[in-house]
Parts: sequence; structure tokens; C-alpha cells
Amino acid sequence: MTDPIHDPALQAMADDELSRASTLSWRELSKVTPWGDTFEGVAPGGRYVEVERSYIWAQESGGDILVEIVVSGGPSRYEHGARASRVIKKGNA
Repeated sequence: MTDPIHDPALQAMADDELSRASTLSWRELSKVTPWGDTFEGVAPGGRYVEVERSYIWAQESGGDILVEIVVSGGPSRYEHGARASRVIKKGNA
């Protein structure tokens, strides 16, 4: 079995989800930040995974927004999940 820390399929899924999660502008995201959700997904190869998406203030409320994604094999394997993140700058309204 592949170590999830180095699992390219999980990392590709995290990167793809980050692209999707980053489509909203700072102005749109600022209305719902802080916010997050978790849902089940299917990774390439048919493996069921848990996808967590979070929008949080990068440093201070009203500033830049940090988008974080974790794709893991579930709560017991969360620490070993693939991660991707991006900061959406306040000027990106």
C-alpha cells in the first residue's frame, strides 16, 4: 500500500480541489470566512477519501484568506493526508 503522505493520487486530488476552492474572489469569500466543510469523495483508482476544505483568515480578521485542503483516508489517517493551500490576497476583490 502506498504511504498517503507520498500518494500522488491524493496530492493530485488535493491540488484539484484547491483550484476549485480558489475560484471565488476575496470579496465573495470574505462574506463566509471563517468557514469549512468536509465531504466524502472518490480518489483516482476508486478509493473513498475524506476531503476537508477550510477558509480562514491568514493572520487577522478582514485580511488575506487562507484556503486549506486536506485529502485523507478518514479521521484516523488525517495527519497523513495530502495537503494543499493558497492565500487569497485582500486586494483580489
